[in-house]
Amino acid sequence: MKKIEAIVRHYKLEDVKNALTEQGIAGMTITEVRGFGRQKGHTEMYRGTEYAVDFVPKVKIEAIVDDDRVQAAVDAILKSAHTGQIGDGKVFVSSLDTAIRIRTGETGGEAL
Repeated sequence: MKKIEAIVRHYKLEDVKNALTEQGIAGMTITEVRGFGRQKGHTEMYRGTEYAVDFVPKVKIEAIVDDDRVQAAVDAILKSAHTGQIGDGKVFVSSLDTAIRIRTGETGGEAL
């Protein structure tokens, strides 16, 4: 099993969710996050005063998938979240030892 974490723009969330659902990924966790990478924030005007916004709001999508579905899920995220602009986000894939469904006690792939 692998854990896929994707940091994407807010307005791309629905596209990414739909793309993952089409790949058979049913469960995911969505978190609103703030951060910065190469774009290092931006400046905004508010009531005539310019101020720096260091942390840009993004959405973090987490999904646990079987090893044989990882590449399809990553490709779906990359395709649906891409705009070609700085700040499109990142995708992280990490190994996961086990998953346990609390209600039934199922483990591994059965718990997904």
